[in-house]
Parts: sequence; C-alpha cells; structure tokens
Amino acid sequence: MKDGKFVVLCIDDDEDVLLSLKMVLEKNGYAVLEALSGEEGLSSYKKERPDFIIVDLMMESIDAGKNFAKELKVLKNTAPVYLLSSTGDELTRNFDFTELNLDGVFQKPIATKHLLMTLEAKLKKAN
Repeated sequence: MKDGKFVVLCIDDDEDVLLSLKMVLEKNGYAVLEALSGEEGLSSYKKERPDFIIVDLMMESIDAGKNFAKELKVLKNTAPVYLLSSTGDELTRNFDFTELNLDGVFQKPIATKHLLMTLEAKLKKAN
C-alpha cells in the first residue's frame, strides 16, 4: 500500500494499454506503477512490492510475461499476478497458468467491471 491505496503494477509494451489501465485504476482509488518491459517491471517490483500485478504475455519477446512470472516465483512473490493476453480464453485452455503462480488471465481489452471486481476480491482476500 502507498498513501492508503493498493498499488497495482501494470506491465505492457503498449503505452495505450498502460494509459487505459492507469486511468481506470486511478479513478477507482488505486495507485498505479507502469512498466514498458518485463525487465522494467521486475525493477519496479523489487523497489515497490506492489499489491497486485498485471503483466502482458508478449512484449519485447514472445514469452516476456511468462519469464517475468518465473522471476516472481523465484522471488517468492505473494501478490496476485494476472497475465494480460490478446489470446485470453484460448490461452487458458492451452496453458497451465498456475504452474507459474499466476492467479489468472485477463483478455485484452479488459472489461473494466471484471478488472475492478477481480482486484476487489483478490485484495480483500489478501488483507
């Protein structure tokens, strides 16, 4: 938490996606950290220890999101982590996201109501 707000780390190489997430989250009372790559996201994670993480699957490399999640597992992350993907439903049928300690997958574009309901449920459960 930062200044009484839950901190959400959003990692995506698409600045428009980051801007959209930031606007929605800040409007609904969350503090937002942004990163344009898995490496930048990892640095932010280590510095800030966010309460919730949303990471794009494919960024600077095809498996950047999965590699980021593997690093979090090594660091013993406890914050909920959701993969962001344009392949969403198809991905969940062909990929066991739990093996990387991911809590789920958000389909691009994220439905605002679903995002906020997920955040509320996961963060309430964590506290």
